[in-house]
Amino acid sequence: MKYYSTRDKNVSLSAAEAVKMGLSRDGGLLTPTRIPQIDRAFLERLIPMEYAQRAAKVMALYLTDYSDEELLTFGRNAYGPAQFDDPIAAPVRKVENGLYCLELWHGPTSAFKDMALQMLPQLLSAALRKTGEKRTACILAATSGDTGKAAMAGFADVPQTCIQVYYPKDGVSPVQERQMVTQEGENVDVRAVIGNFDDAQAGVKRIFSDEAVRAELDKRGYFLSSANSINWGRILPQVVYYISAYCDLVRDGALTMGDKVNFCVPTGNFGDILAAYYAKRMGLPVNRLICASNSNNVLTDFLRTGIYDRNRPFHTTISPSMDILISSNLERLLFDLSGENDAEIRIYMDALGSAGRYQVSDNIKAKLDDAFWGGCCSEEGTEETIRRYWQDHNYLIDPHTAVAAEVLAQYRVASGDETPAVVVSTASPYKFCGSVLTAIGETPCGDGLELLDQLHAVSGVPVPCRLAELKGKSRRFDKTVEKQAMEQAVLDFLK
Repeated sequence: MKYYSTRDKNVSLSAAEAVKMGLSRDGGLLTPTRIPQIDRAFLERLIPMEYAQRAAKVMALYLTDYSDEELLTFGRNAYGPAQFDDPIAAPVRKVENGLYCLELWHGPTSAFKDMALQMLPQLLSAALRKTGEKRTACILAATSGDTGKAAMAGFADVPQTCIQVYYPKDGVSPVQERQMVTQEGENVDVRAVIGNFDDAQAGVKRIFSDEAVRAELDKRGYFLSSANSINWGRILPQVVYYISAYCDLVRDGALTMGDKVNFCVPTGNFGDILAAYYAKRMGLPVNRLICASNSNNVLTDFLRTGIYDRNRPFHTTISPSMDILISSNLERLLFDLSGENDAEIRIYMDALGSAGRYQVSDNIKAKLDDAFWGGCCSEEGTEETIRRYWQDHNYLIDPHTAVAAEVLAQYRVASGDETPAVVVSTASPYKFCGSVLTAIGETPCGDGLELLDQLHAVSGVPVPCRLAELKGKSRRFDKTVEKQAMEQAVLDFLK
């Protein structure tokens, strides 16, 4: 399997090279040259397997220069009991008939990013060996709250790597920030950017494309790679959990093999729902992909109109991991829907960079309409959905999951489609204690880690052990940086 750039199909890389590089030097995203196909027999073979085995089988279809034995070892390291508090890793919970939640927050940082970021460091370390790389990989990541901690947890003290994370100052929850600034490891660094997530993400992309920075780092014995979902090694492990969820629904009798299912995904950067799209393209029986946004509803408007326009107010919400106006992974989707037309993608991305907007062709718009439905949820709707799920189902959900649950309800009313549906639950409610307490009618007593105990006392839901451990950890990092100074911050880190 080879990989090329969404902006230049002449690029040709092996899987290991694509994972190592992270982002194509032309600014495009590396993507497989073909989408492997799966059939009923493939899915039936997965049903009795543990999650690590399923991951190895699915990923082997794309990572053809990795051995089956390597991938199975990586899977067991990533999703075993030392890392995940549920033996299934990504369990599907029944809410009511025809409605399920895919819980992706049982890993070490209590967020869905663990599903990929426990795997990516192993893929990257193997890629360094396979490509004969002698330099140290510097992982740069922008985070809207969860990627940063999950990436640092995955790469902490991994040989031949170091990691630097940028998050928006005052743009993440108190628990998310405490997770990042207390991270252990001699090879990690985290800094708050004066700005929002889009500023941090733009800065990371700018650094990747800066030839002078890359040349200087090369002299120092480093090269840049990425832990954001611009890296194919982040997207591929996410494809696995959609296929695994379908197998579990069949195993448990909720579906008959071949029945279709809808997935509703809360997303800002489009990576999580893109993984679902790839699973559908591979042959997973998916009916509709429902894209759920909060008040930063740029994706909702795009899916409804075909016009992507980031020229709008930025809202800070109680679902901060979705507070994004530039959805990087949309580029991979457009590349696929355009028939891998790199020239067309360059036109769209150039327009986004210069004018902040673009309009896709009628052909792409028709394909979007066939596969996706977009909706958004207000702050009030988010709180009401958390309250309703707790009151009606005794099920505690975080604000991001609530956005998806409410948008799914909107979709069902608008479409009349009662296909069995899975809400993708992306974070533990304990990462957003204050918002969850308020939503279920309680008054938060403080705004920090003390709320973990309060939410536990009110709900009886166990506190994830690694979040509870934060109370005894001291702050290691307290640096802030202007968005224009991120290049220098990287050079200072890698002296």
